[in-house]
Amino acid sequence: MDTNKQQALLLKAMEAFNRRVCLISPEFKLLASTGVDRLLPDDCQMPHCYECIYGRNDVCENCPAEKVLANGRPAMREVISYSKHRSGTFCLYAYPVPSSGSIESIAILNFDFPALEGLEEELSRSNAFLHNLIQSACDGVIAADMNGKIIIFNDAAAQSTGYSVEEALATLNIRDFYEGDGAKEVMRRLRSEDYGGKGKLKKFRITALGKTGAKIPISLYAAIIYEGDKEIATIGFFHDLRETIHMQKKLEKTQMQLLQSEKMASLGKLAAGVAHQLNNPLGSIILYTKLILEEYELENDLRDDLQRILKDAQRCGTTVRELLAFARQNKQQIQPVNINQVIEQTLSLVVNQALFQNIAIRKHLEPFLPVIKADGQQLSHVCMNLFINAAQAIDGPGTIEITTSISATKDRIVIKVKDDGPGIPEDVLKHIFEPFFTTKEEGKGTGLGLSVVFNIIENHGGNICAKSRPGKGTTFIIELPIAYDKPKGDANATLG
Repeated sequence: MDTNKQQALLLKAMEAFNRRVCLISPEFKLLASTGVDRLLPDDCQMPHCYECIYGRNDVCENCPAEKVLANGRPAMREVISYSKHRSGTFCLYAYPVPSSGSIESIAILNFDFPALEGLEEELSRSNAFLHNLIQSACDGVIAADMNGKIIIFNDAAAQSTGYSVEEALATLNIRDFYEGDGAKEVMRRLRSEDYGGKGKLKKFRITALGKTGAKIPISLYAAIIYEGDKEIATIGFFHDLRETIHMQKKLEKTQMQLLQSEKMASLGKLAAGVAHQLNNPLGSIILYTKLILEEYELENDLRDDLQRILKDAQRCGTTVRELLAFARQNKQQIQPVNINQVIEQTLSLVVNQALFQNIAIRKHLEPFLPVIKADGQQLSHVCMNLFINAAQAIDGPGTIEITTSISATKDRIVIKVKDDGPGIPEDVLKHIFEPFFTTKEEGKGTGLGLSVVFNIIENHGGNICAKSRPGKGTTFIIELPIAYDKPKGDANATLG
């Protein structure tokens, strides 16, 4: 095929391509064109492209041909407006045409923006979908550039941290999102092969910081975003663990209460059997010892020995009665009870004892508490046990605070007994409701008092717990249901 025919076919192809193409010299003179002629005035005799096409007196601003001449590489001008002869919006591309090591001419072609606008519309739809996807995520999504500037921050992240999305994007740095050197640790793990592969981090437990400085435990999945081998950003997906931790603690507490209840039930049966077996012989020992002391003239030493026998037998009898009480041998007598009255009546029985001589009693009793259905005598025993324990813990001058209130859920009455004693160590605190567990000296406690209290409260459909820190005192907290239709079972009123 001859050269002329090839050139003619090429020109036809360029016309069919329906794109404006022109060839200009380094001096911006129009050398050849296709698809541009219709833009020119019929009498156009001007040699420069900017004069012929745009009606300008000098080179266009941001001209791609100038960029080609400056660096020898292809260039693009994004938007151009034909302002004199015809209005339109185009994207121009300029390419150098080299010859013998220099630029002989510059080829310029255009793409109409309608075609590009279709691509932009598609891109816009994709971006909107991605944005909605990120914002709709239940977990927090946060991304940052390598300087730490936040570039993505979704609604879930805002809800967890207290920052607004706008505030986080404008002011928050990723280094301030984590506690301490958390951001450095995240990057160290991301760049390691040991935590899910290089550039990835899976299920990392770390603490984030809220807007107010609140510590937020989170589970983090993160990744580095690369451009080639270059790190350009990081993105993380995190789950706020506060609710999960709260539920776990609640479940653990419930499990401990169930375990305690099962332990109490088993020991209760054992205690009942032991108490019955000991009760009759102890009664005989006490009876006959008293008879000997009353009916016979005895030497002083012998009388002292019998007094010791009587005292120890009576102490054993007290333990037996506590065992029977722990085993819930007495029936509940359920009736409407005003808990404030129970507390006042119980205090009147104990405050005059020598144990309370140097102790101040502070009462904060809610005046309009609803009555509950309970065994008043059993609740009086609970209060007495807690008051005496508090006084014994203080062991000298101190204060006992007694508070009653209605729970936040409005369905329970809350009773708190707080002392300012030395507190209970953590390793001891978890055992205090166990039968026969005591820290008192031998002969001064059976370890059954709080076990009986636990059983009574449980049988009234309530719960009891203790909070303490060494050196800060101890607080016992009781919750009893306001509406209590019938007892769950038998429980004891007193220790005898």
